[in-house]
Amino acid sequence: MLPIEFVIIGKPVSHQTKDKKRLQAWKEKVRKVAQSFWANRPPLGESLKVVITHYYDALDESGVPDSDNIVKPIRDAFNGVLYVDDYQITDFVSRRRNLNGSFRVKGMSPALAEGFCKGEEFLHVRIEIAPDPLDLN
Repeated sequence: MLPIEFVIIGKPVSHQTKDKKRLQAWKEKVRKVAQSFWANRPPLGESLKVVITHYYDALDESGVPDSDNIVKPIRDAFNGVLYVDDYQITDFVSRRRNLNGSFRVKGMSPALAEGFCKGEEFLHVRIEIAPDPLDLN
């Protein structure tokens, strides 16, 4: 069952936005994408590693939200859908990449290809079993 990966099309909303209605709408969109992907399976119960990559379209990075501010609403939206609670996330990676850059695409996953084919800003989410906590590497 794991790893799983999917994309969320659209510009993420920062946890620190003053527009709480926009934030709630974003969280609902994220939740619906997760529900559609997960198809009514029970939430995962084990320790997890989550990787979220924000592919943004901007020439000037000053308008791009900080990675740490966009992940909180996403992690919260997945609660009760993909996993029981985000406390299960023991390993987390948050990245951002400019869509205007160059990429090596050999071996690209179908989910990531879907995001690029849409031609707009998106998030790529990958969830897998967390590494052994006794392994400090």
